[in-house]
Order: sequence, then structure tokens, then C-alpha cells
Amino acid sequence: MSQSAQSHNSSLNHVFIFLEIFSQEGGIQSYVKDIFRAYLALYETKPSSAEQAEAFLLRDVPGCDNPFETGLIKFHYLKTLPAWRGRLKLTFSLLSCLVLRRPRHVFCGHIKLAPLVSLLCRFLGIPYTVLTYGKEVWERLPDWQRQALVQATSIWTISRYSRDRLTQANGIEPKKVRILPCVVDGNAFTPAAKPRELIEKYGLAHSKVLMTVARLWSGDIYKGVDVTIRALPKIASAFTEIKYLVIGRGDDRPRLERLANDLGVGDRVVFAGFVPTEALVEHYRVADAYIMPSQEGFGIVYLEAMACGIPVLSGDGDGSADPLQDGRLGWRVPYRDPDAVAAACIEILQGNDLRCRGQWLREQTLAKFSREVLVKQLQALLSEFGIF
Repeated sequence: MSQSAQSHNSSLNHVFIFLEIFSQEGGIQSYVKDIFRAYLALYETKPSSAEQAEAFLLRDVPGCDNPFETGLIKFHYLKTLPAWRGRLKLTFSLLSCLVLRRPRHVFCGHIKLAPLVSLLCRFLGIPYTVLTYGKEVWERLPDWQRQALVQATSIWTISRYSRDRLTQANGIEPKKVRILPCVVDGNAFTPAAKPRELIEKYGLAHSKVLMTVARLWSGDIYKGVDVTIRALPKIASAFTEIKYLVIGRGDDRPRLERLANDLGVGDRVVFAGFVPTEALVEHYRVADAYIMPSQEGFGIVYLEAMACGIPVLSGDGDGSADPLQDGRLGWRVPYRDPDAVAAACIEILQGNDLRCRGQWLREQTLAKFSREVLVKQLQALLSEFGIF
């Protein structure tokens, strides 16, 4: 029998099921990619480097930019039109894999997929873990989704706040939940001087710059861009050279532009539109402070800013408590309070606090939330359940 045939018929360590990873960019997608990097870092060093896992991707297509095609993970791209056909294909492909290859553990990457995974895994006696992130599990779930969580071997989530919201809303035992946090690439996000070309592009010369990276969708007003705009008049009374750089796109932009004009700060708000991930680090370096009084499950953007040595402000009742280390690394304020945002921004721009020291901020961030730390955390979780 050929080596490839032996690999196909042998049992697997793990199976992963996700909605999508490569078809769009977002916080969840970035997080999942970091998990795959950590997973490959663990298994590429093991003596047996044969295929360790299969990954089923419901909404991704063949030919997408996938850097994880190393031979350790076999990827199945299942997007079809109409969508129901892809779901049917997922069901039969996953069942075939579970029956023929008998993985030691299955990782379900979204609550929407959990009922299917629960049904198949319980029927075949295969343990499974459900990965959760934020708002999708903060409220009471439909019974079929909640039962999939109850019956899981474990649940992984990204922050203490998401764990607490999940367990309280759905009657889940907290001891079932483990935290695997978001991380930042400390080699990509680094401090540097303000890039002159961006200063010129956005008209930010001689300005103190606040910055936010967020989707400007009408359904995402919790990101707090409007709150920061409302805070600008008071901030401008202390720092007349203040500017606010908003990175992101969406249907809420016209409302935000009108708000800025109505408050007399239209000339202080710069809407940069969409900026690709690879260009974000240069934009962070433009900022004197990263401001997002939001309600996040975690908030990778806070890590990115702090890794660049930029002080940060977040909301005070969400998952940002973890990256900001309960306020030790940044300012946490009531997330819909413009006066609190203004007062904190003025304090940040004065620059007298330890939390404004860029190198210290970077060191403290990477000590807990680097990709290298994630590898160790993932190994500990896999070892805890006897699957590494």
C-alpha cells in the first residue's frame, strides 16, 4: 500500500470544522489562523510528521490563499451554490471522515456548526470541543445549540468575559470552559517613527492623533466611533491640534460624518476607509493613542496597538479586560460615555502615566499575548485532555 493510502486509512489525531477562514478578513479569522500556526508549530517538531488532522471549511473555496497546506492538515473546501448543498456536503464528508478515520478529538469552530458536530460525535463516541468567541454565545441560545455545548467535552473561548457571559446565559458549568486568548505577531507589529507619507496623506502634520480600527456598520455601533466623535469637542479644548483617524468601512459612515459636522469637529475626523491587514502597522504608528470604547469579546486591535507601543483606551465592561490586563496596561472607561472618553484621552495625551511608555507597554503585552505563548497554551490544553 502506498504511503498516501496508508495515511488516508489511518486514524487521525484531530478534525477541525469552521465556517470560513480565508474568504474574508476579521478578528475570528485572525484568531483561527493563529491557532493553526500554533498547532503546526507543535506537530512539525514531532518525530511523526504525517498528516495529523483534517479541516472542513464550509464557506471557503479551493485556490484560496492558505499558508497552512503543509501536509500535516488536509483541507476540505466546501462552499457551493446554493448554500444548502454545501451544508449537505459538509454533513456527508464529515461523517465519512469520522467513520473511516476515527479522530481522537473534533474541534467545532462555531456555535452554528455545533449541533451537527454534537449529533455525529455522540453517535460515534468521539469527544469534541466547541470554540466560541464573543457575542454569538452571550445570550440564551436555542436549545439545540445549548445542548451541543452542554454535551461537549470542553468549550474554548477567548476571554474571561466571554466565558462568564456564555456560562451565565446558557447554564454551562464554568469548569467546562477553557480560555485560549487572542495573540499578536510581535515581529510584524513593532514601534517605529510616524510614517511621513501617511502623515501627509491624511493631513496630520503637527497633530495629536487618536485612532480607531473598526467596521463602520450600522449594526456595529457598539465599536464606539460615535462616542469618540462626541468626545472630540472636550478633547480639543485641551489639545487644539487633535485629529481622529478612523480606519474601516461600512454603511454607518454617512451618519458618523454628519455627527462630526453637527458637532463642529468635521475637520478633525479623517475617514481613511478600508486598510488591508498588511498596511495596518504603519497606521498604528501614526497614532498617539488607540481609542475604542467598545464592547468586545477580546479585542485583537488593542494588542496590535500596544505591540506598536501605542497607549490604548477600551470599554470597561467587556473582554478587553484581558488584553489591557484589568487596566494595568490601558484606560478602561464606560463604553457609551463621551465625557469619560474625553477625560481619559486628555490623560493619555498628557503622557505622564506609565501606560504611555511604549517599550514597557510592548514588553508587557508580548509577555502574555505573543504567538510563542499561544503555542505553549495550546499544548497545555491538548495535553490536559490527553490529545497531544
